[in-house]
Amino acid sequence: MAKSMLIVSRHSPWSGLGAREALDIALAGGAFELPIGLLFLDDGVFQLLPGQQPAALEQKDLAANLQALPLFGVDDLYVCRQSLRLRGLDGQPLALPATPLEGPELADLFDRYDLVITL
Repeated sequence: MAKSMLIVSRHSPWSGLGAREALDIALAGGAFELPIGLLFLDDGVFQLLPGQQPAALEQKDLAANLQALPLFGVDDLYVCRQSLRLRGLDGQPLALPATPLEGPELADLFDRYDLVITL
């Protein structure tokens, strides 16, 4: 049986390669039909904001990678509610349907997966 993997994405889409690498790992795992979960934590929650314009910062757009997640079988998307709140994003529309979690729910999420990769 394939091991399940939780990928924790902690970087904003414009702060280096961390966000892109997390998405690439999720897409690759999904392509091999591994049970994948993706948690957006800390500044990683900024990846879920719709209507970003990364060209203004001379960055690549991650929107296509995010929209491809369900096509690759990566449907278990989570977002840290506290991270949203601390960044003034609680209640904002998100580009993908991610389940908000906080406190003990986050601990339970980590326990459900065999492997956890944090980027």
